[in-house]
Amino acid sequence: MSKDTSADRNLALESVRATEAAAIAASRFMGRGDEKAADQAAVSAMHRSLSGLAIDGTVRIGEGAKEECGKLYVGEKIGTGSGPKVDIALVALEGTSIVARGGPNAMSVLAMAEDGGFLTVPNIYMDKIAVGPGLPTQVVDLDAPPKENLDNLAKAKGVAVSDLVVCMLDRPRHAEQIAKTREAGARIRLILDGDVSGVIATTQPEAGVDMFMGIGGAPQGVLAAAALRCVGGQMQGRLVFRNNDEKTAAQSLGIEKLDRKYAAEELASGSVTFSATGVTYSAMLEGVRHVQGGAVTHSMVLRSMTGTMRFIEGHHDFIRWPAKS
Repeated sequence: MSKDTSADRNLALESVRATEAAAIAASRFMGRGDEKAADQAAVSAMHRSLSGLAIDGTVRIGEGAKEECGKLYVGEKIGTGSGPKVDIALVALEGTSIVARGGPNAMSVLAMAEDGGFLTVPNIYMDKIAVGPGLPTQVVDLDAPPKENLDNLAKAKGVAVSDLVVCMLDRPRHAEQIAKTREAGARIRLILDGDVSGVIATTQPEAGVDMFMGIGGAPQGVLAAAALRCVGGQMQGRLVFRNNDEKTAAQSLGIEKLDRKYAAEELASGSVTFSATGVTYSAMLEGVRHVQGGAVTHSMVLRSMTGTMRFIEGHHDFIRWPAKS
């Protein structure tokens, strides 16, 4: 994937088929109160799609350990085995509870990188801070207090702190950060789930988000870093451990310095592609719309080599090509 070949460009576009399939499958459970069914449908659909892709793929960020899930587990070999050797990071359904409730910001996410391109992390937490492109290097820092980061970001953007919007997951663990952000004078957008979409929103002016910060999933952190590698922006992340078992899990994956602060380039390196399909509505992507005989999907496809961002509206004919859930 290091050379800008037509095969690489095709792979970037082909990968969106996997997120489209997962999104369509999950969307059938929107608002039905069954998180497990929505997730299983997305996983099965994405697995089916990736299995037919002409790649020699290894899942580095997946649905969990092999003993925890039957498909898309960390370490699984996937694809036909005849194509380029790639690492895969995925969340077949980001926002299982969102879909069950029928809320916004659920999506299916998939990234690919050169062999060894993704940091393999356990399914634990990661503390993150992210901003969009076009800003001075290290304009924000994970270890700096919110006021300092907001002052620096406002100065770099040429706006007042009160003009800035900070996106965070709505969790009790963020109470102190929320209070300090309000005290600094910035505005806050709290989201129930979906920290990948929260990070990507910092890169899209129409999304109205200037900074993302807070603790979310570590796998989602790697995927968010992959997206930023493609379209620009800055991110820092550090693994958060709640117990010794989580530390052991990280060490078993080769992570030695447990308190290391990672940049986006260290989480997702080399040539990277990223695709996401909306399951439910967000500021960036429309959700799946079911129509007579088919469905309409809205996806984004990103490439780090060219910085290209494509938005794709897919019209799916279930009569010619039946969707499987």
